[in-house]
Amino acid sequence: MNKKEYVSRILQLYLALPETPNRVNRLDYRLAEELNEKGIAEEHVEAAMLMATARRLARNPKASPLGPIRSLHYFLPVLNEVTKNGIPEGYLQYLRGYLRSRFKHHG
Repeated sequence: MNKKEYVSRILQLYLALPETPNRVNRLDYRLAEELNEKGIAEEHVEAAMLMATARRLARNPKASPLGPIRSLHYFLPVLNEVTKNGIPEGYLQYLRGYLRSRFKHHG
């Protein structure tokens, strides 16, 4: 995958998530480029975004609500976790299914 395809894919994944903006800004675009330059696997970026989103959805409903996600940078701490620890086989598919089922019930 070339740089343009990588950046486009990362930003599409980001925009498809709940509580993210309707469009990216230049800082989001630049971060996606930097992730590509660092050789961060698309699979790891997707896993980080899905993990962070699943964690937000799994929060106690009585807890104070979180504000919307305003930047792709929001996912960096989880991305660091994923790149350090890796992702178990099948976990990405599990997260996709989990979020699909949650969106179905919350959409």
